[in-house]
Amino acid sequence: MSVPATRSRLLARLAAFPGRLAATAGPAAARPDPDGEWSVEQVARHLIAVEVEVHQSRLRDLATDDAPSWTWQEPGPWPGEPELDLDGVLGRFAQLRGETVATFRALDEAGWARAGRHAMFGSLDAEGLLRLAVDHDEEHLAGVS
Repeated sequence: MSVPATRSRLLARLAAFPGRLAATAGPAAARPDPDGEWSVEQVARHLIAVEVEVHQSRLRDLATDDAPSWTWQEPGPWPGEPELDLDGVLGRFAQLRGETVATFRALDEAGWARAGRHAMFGSLDAEGLLRLAVDHDEEHLAGVS
């Protein structure tokens, strides 16, 4: 598979994820939370925090820093807008994810080639960041399904 085709496939998965999460969130929220596990809303709030503090932040770093370096980050649930119910949180996540997807889609070849260094994963270009985002999504979807 060519690089642009791989990117397109990964971007489609990234863009589709909020809908997939929303489709499983309602049924999952109706079940009791396993002991010690996050609720579906907490998972969605975590995904918001990751979207802003990890994905969007690292894309900005690639655009503005010649050699960004990143540490492992696993933020807790986003504390913002505590009045939002699950549907509101899912909507906020979808909005932020749309911004991230748009940023990826706006990259030219030089943007895709820019790379930073991650403390655990080594050198990561924009496609590497995209792969990590998709993998992170799948991990959390499996946890709420």
